[in-house]
Amino acid sequence: MIEAIMLGSGGGMPMPDRFLSSLLIKYKGRKILFDCGEGTQVALRKVNAGFKSIDIICISHVHGDHIFGLPGLLSTMGNSGRILPVNILGPLGITKIIDNLVSTMNSLPFELNVIENPTSNIVFLNTSDGLKMAKSCSDYKEIILNTVTLDHSTPCIGYSIYFSRQRKFDLEKALENQVPKELWNKLQKGESIVFEDRLYEPDMVLGSDRNGLKISFITDTRPLDKIADFINNSDLFICEGTYGNCDDIDKAISNKHMTFNEAALLAKNGNVKELLLTHFSTALGNPHQYLNNAKEIFENVTIAYDGLSQNLTYSE
Repeated sequence: MIEAIMLGSGGGMPMPDRFLSSLLIKYKGRKILFDCGEGTQVALRKVNAGFKSIDIICISHVHGDHIFGLPGLLSTMGNSGRILPVNILGPLGITKIIDNLVSTMNSLPFELNVIENPTSNIVFLNTSDGLKMAKSCSDYKEIILNTVTLDHSTPCIGYSIYFSRQRKFDLEKALENQVPKELWNKLQKGESIVFEDRLYEPDMVLGSDRNGLKISFITDTRPLDKIADFINNSDLFICEGTYGNCDDIDKAISNKHMTFNEAALLAKNGNVKELLLTHFSTALGNPHQYLNNAKEIFENVTIAYDGLSQNLTYSE
């Protein structure tokens, strides 16, 4: 099971009942953060999520409402006993921004691995030292992270993250292929092994593929045709809905954001299972008032709010 928690659902500036953009994903005791707007630390405490086990931070772009919470969060992570490296991913320019932000604080007790303008298919593995980038393409692709370039007023990227599932161990297959028992565990983990002059492959002990889970995170952009392909078959599509009213389309175009119905059209064209709308304008006091503008295009829509938690389970 994977848990997605909306920490901040606002855009522009924090409001009394709405922190700025931030999403937390909990996976097997580890955490992945998407954006880190002002208020993220408080939001983490409100949902009783610790700081120490955040291994990956994905930044969509460097506007303040998506990144100004980062210096304080990194400092608190250090004060919480974090010593393992932290991966920070972001668009062009993220390295300089991170350097400038970190220069405002005392030295951190952990290394920052900054990945600027990441390419597709970055693989992470859940290890005893947290979520770490795979060193070899032959490693089991446990978590696959992809990015897409968006259309905003500054370099901006969207993310998709796919949590794969290992194939089940097939005892009959292992016996039929005469695989020694001492190799079963390593083969099940995706390793190929030469043993007593014979090559043993994972396929010799594993059953059929199983469905994984895909979560996509798109914010601060105009709708682009390529987004539908990028989010295709997402179990959860988290998308900005800065403007609920369709009459605000001129503002959306001018500020390079989206309306509810534009986000819903992406969800429909992307064949996703659920759309979660977030990143609401400060003028959008009651997003539920405009929910039907999205539901008339795509039925399974949820309006995000700070603290909203959703559990995603694998399907057979």
